[in-house]
Amino acid sequence: MPHFPKGPLPPDLLTASYDFELPPELIATEPAARRDESRLFVYDRATHQVAHRRFSDLPDYLRPDDLLVLNNSKVRRAALATSDGRLEALLLEETSPQHWVALVKPGARAKPGMRLTFRGSGPEAPEVESEVLKTLPGGERILRFFGPVDLEALGEMPLPPYIRKRRTALGQAEHRAEDVERYQTVYAAATGSVAAPTAGLHFTPELLARFPHAFVTLHVGLGTFRPVKTEHLVDHEMHEEVYSIPPGFAEAYEAAGRIIAVGTTSARVLESARELRGGSRTRIFIHPPYEFKRVDALLTNFHLPRSTLLMLLSALVGRERLLELYREAVRERYRFFSYGDAMLIL
Repeated sequence: MPHFPKGPLPPDLLTASYDFELPPELIATEPAARRDESRLFVYDRATHQVAHRRFSDLPDYLRPDDLLVLNNSKVRRAALATSDGRLEALLLEETSPQHWVALVKPGARAKPGMRLTFRGSGPEAPEVESEVLKTLPGGERILRFFGPVDLEALGEMPLPPYIRKRRTALGQAEHRAEDVERYQTVYAAATGSVAAPTAGLHFTPELLARFPHAFVTLHVGLGTFRPVKTEHLVDHEMHEEVYSIPPGFAEAYEAAGRIIAVGTTSARVLESARELRGGSRTRIFIHPPYEFKRVDALLTNFHLPRSTLLMLLSALVGRERLLELYREAVRERYRFFSYGDAMLIL
């Protein structure tokens, strides 16, 4: 743990310092009609200039030798509901055949020894029974399934709770058929995430083809989206997430000018890896006063208050400046969170 002087911690290390007001109507419940039609908030750290553009204007801000680094992890349909509709499970990781680490809600009902039957949403969807084996220290459950777990047939796309909650408040269905395609990047390849690397949702194949780019893989799990509940940032424990870097990436990195991380997950891979090849696991928690070593610019979405993602951006921009930029985004009616608009930090 880092050493800090005695006395009150600076605001940058207090979770409450990463709060901001967001009108509920700015929480995006659906994506833009076309991926690259979302808005783009551009902030230049050198000049402190702000521009309000469209995502399709991204080429105006990139140089020929820039390298976009994108996370090609694919979201699996990991959200399951019990047949009686009383419980939901988010399957995080298969630790051995038919044994999964899962978040179960409401957790108080999911006690060890309890049997859960899951069924897909279609009229002829299969059923599969499971048992809660134990509760882990972080509140996750180990589920043992008594049959094959076909997530394509059983599961829904694991949309963030705030999208489902907002849709419900508006009298809309929690899940839509379009989510299967739109809550997934066009370049998704390696299945393993339970949340989308949302900065990449804005790219069309045609737009991406215009830039030099390279892929890394980080399977998005609890480490990315679990909120910070401790009073002090230094007490927050990140969950491990698996990443990999393909052959040839290091050479592309060395030949590039600026490195533009597309999303916080790509940034975390770049900042975690000792060598830019192979695979490992990371618990990296980036927050002020962290200094980035490999990321020169960042393309991202607008993130939740008190989230590790907001704290990562604060390390790049400065907390006070970032919150000022977020207030401007609210005034300008940008759409927030996973299905929302994008932000380019140069």
